[in-house]
Amino acid sequence: MQPTFDGHNDALTREDHALIAEGRPGGDLDIPKMRAGGIRGATFAVFTSSGGGHDVQVPRDDGVVEWEYAPPLEHDVAAADAAAVAGRLLGLERAGHLRLARRIEDLDAARWDGGPPAAVLHFEGAEAIDPGLESLDLWYAAGLRSLGPVWSRANAFAHGVPFVFPSSPDIGPGLTVVGKALVRRCAELGILVDVSHLNEAGFWDLARLELGPVVASHSAAHALCAASRNLTDAQLDAIGASGGLVGIVFATPFLRPDFAEDEGTPIQLIVEHARHVADRIGVAHVALGSDFDGATMPKALGGAAGMPKLLKALRESGFSAEEVAAIAWENWRRVLAAWWRD
Repeated sequence: MQPTFDGHNDALTREDHALIAEGRPGGDLDIPKMRAGGIRGATFAVFTSSGGGHDVQVPRDDGVVEWEYAPPLEHDVAAADAAAVAGRLLGLERAGHLRLARRIEDLDAARWDGGPPAAVLHFEGAEAIDPGLESLDLWYAAGLRSLGPVWSRANAFAHGVPFVFPSSPDIGPGLTVVGKALVRRCAELGILVDVSHLNEAGFWDLARLELGPVVASHSAAHALCAASRNLTDAQLDAIGASGGLVGIVFATPFLRPDFAEDEGTPIQLIVEHARHVADRIGVAHVALGSDFDGATMPKALGGAAGMPKLLKALRESGFSAEEVAAIAWENWRRVLAAWWRD
């Protein structure tokens, strides 16, 4: 079975997270499902909800779908929650169910040795980091190796892109002074910076700093689905020029031209977004970033255990076996190695 790396999941923050090791009756991803689907590495997100607001639709009469912008999250709330959620991942490692990938060699070992899958610890929104960045070194020591400065809300570091369709991602200001300090320090330590929830101004601010390959861990092509969170062709071009990648998201609203949350969405739409990115900037910049347990998935995929179905669909659409191997593993391995310092 082709080893696969998946660039984003929210399994640690689900109510039934305690069943990740033995298997969850519901949900998209757990250890048995990962093994069944050939997922030998995955990024596990630490995310704290704002506690309401972002799931309320804004009344509009112009056909535009817009969700209320999530309210800010206090640092002390986020820091406490992040410690608990990250502790779940460290507990899974201590029990031998996962191995936390702190060096690229950890990922390489997980690919072939048959032991526990590798897990990359990721912050989806950096509210758990204080604006003075004093806690960032501690989080690095704890295993943090990937960070998105924002989720789709504003914080001290940047402006997260709102959920609007159809819409350009060019909404709001970019990285703050503190935000630029954050991403520079991440580059010094060896923490990958993820642009998936940055708005366009923040994206370009980061790209201009040239700190490393520009990576969108779970995004899709704006040309095929004009959602504010998807990447324009100009953004794709910048990702390609930097040596970065796009982890194609499986969340149905960002795949469909109608932005619908529809579990009947065919797997083929994931393939179409992969093809658009590949045709635009090359297969070397295409990867997978499901958003398992964080959004509505195509039912036909069957969660993490169904990853071979997607790889088969990629091959049947014209991607070669070597190209599918790059999409499934090699491209993620390359960008993680470029960002990580150990």
